[in-house]
Amino acid sequence: MLFILADAAGAYGEAANGDPAGGFPAFETQYWPSQIFWLIVTFAVLYLALSRLVLPRISSILERRGSTVASDLDEAANLNDKAREAEQALSVRLSEARAKAHETASQARAEIESEIAEETRKVDEQIDKQLEQAEAKITAMRADAMANVETIATEAAEAMMAQLGRTVSSQEARKAVKSALN
Repeated sequence: MLFILADAAGAYGEAANGDPAGGFPAFETQYWPSQIFWLIVTFAVLYLALSRLVLPRISSILERRGSTVASDLDEAANLNDKAREAEQALSVRLSEARAKAHETASQARAEIESEIAEETRKVDEQIDKQLEQAEAKITAMRADAMANVETIATEAAEAMMAQLGRTVSSQEARKAVKSALN
């Protein structure tokens, strides 16, 4: 393929100059005015095509992108503000819930303590009543025992006096026992 191009270039050079060792046509000064003309025409056509067709489309796309980015940034800022407000509302709700829970716990603690105090008071009253009843029983038993002791001591005193050979009346023996016990 390269050989074909080389042969074609060589043939073109020969045909143009009539010289078999012709040069590259772009470097020959006789072709420069036409090359400059076509360069200007091509540049003008490309400039007009780019400035009238391509660049307006690109600028409109860039403007749409810019407006989309700006609206997205505004929306993100609004959402960020809403998120901050929601976070603040949540923290307020949490602090209120903590305060309410603390208050409820304090009330429950106070109620339980008052119930415990009431139950303790009731139990103490029952214990005091039982102690009073027990003391009353002990006092009654002591009185019964003392009455029995008096009777037994009186009988024992009469029996001892009888063994000693003296007779003592029950009244005298009872008086002697009472004076000895008191």
